[in-house]
Amino acid sequence: MTASTDSTYDSAMAPSRALQAGPATSGKALEIGDGFRALAFREKDFGGAMDPLVLVDHYRMTRPTFGAHPHAGLSAVSLLFEDSKGRFHNRDSLGNDFDLMPGDLYWLQAGSGVIHDESPRPGSHIHGLQVFVNLPSAARKSRPTSLHVGAAEIPTHEDTGCRVRVVLGESNGIAGRKSPGLPMTILDGHIDSSATVSHLLKEQESAWIYAVAGELVLTIGGREIRLLSGQSVALAPDRTDALLWLKNPGEEQAHFALFAARPINEAFVQKGPFVMDSAADIARVEADYASGKLGNLT
Repeated sequence: MTASTDSTYDSAMAPSRALQAGPATSGKALEIGDGFRALAFREKDFGGAMDPLVLVDHYRMTRPTFGAHPHAGLSAVSLLFEDSKGRFHNRDSLGNDFDLMPGDLYWLQAGSGVIHDESPRPGSHIHGLQVFVNLPSAARKSRPTSLHVGAAEIPTHEDTGCRVRVVLGESNGIAGRKSPGLPMTILDGHIDSSATVSHLLKEQESAWIYAVAGELVLTIGGREIRLLSGQSVALAPDRTDALLWLKNPGEEQAHFALFAARPINEAFVQKGPFVMDSAADIARVEADYASGKLGNLT
């Protein structure tokens, strides 16, 4: 699935910021056809602090929208929220052909290139995040691979007034699965009114935090940032560990997503579903796709 815009960004030239964050950023409305609605976030909106994330779309999808499409030089990650209804049919040129269910994760590390297709089964309503994760330059031509984590396999951290799924990585002493690419923590959590949850952000990790629904007050390093539904913030890395707190100041339950990983800090060029080191590399992979070298769906 892809609903991305083209982008060129030299993240290696972004200023070093000690766990500083810009203002809360609202997603931009994105509609494709009559079956796909999203709030879109792009790395250029965060001045490099979103690295290694390239884009995130918070979407609802009710009909097939994109058809079979290529990916190369990145990981395409689908996180389905638990309130999704029905099945999300996933196919790719690695030979995978199965349905994603509510709460599932699918990580497709495209590397040198794959063909991918995701579409709701008839009557389904899919709610989740589509995420493009950058790859280091040295991994752009690697063999494609994938990881499917079913909802039942995802461990949960539960405390008074909070429930957090540790989709990947580790939080509060609970370890989930490891990504097939660079190490990353992904949390999908709910916080009741006036409750608080914490996460240890490790040294040199950046983080992207999103208020899926409700309100959040994020506290880190003595600074507070308020997020309303549909807003996100990116935190640049620091040289020490830091405890991040999320509190729900509202009356309704809050839903959040958190992504944390070490930034790659390399320049890249994005064009649609491709992320490469240069425009020449983009042209090469487009030619490979046109000639059928990225594989096909069986």
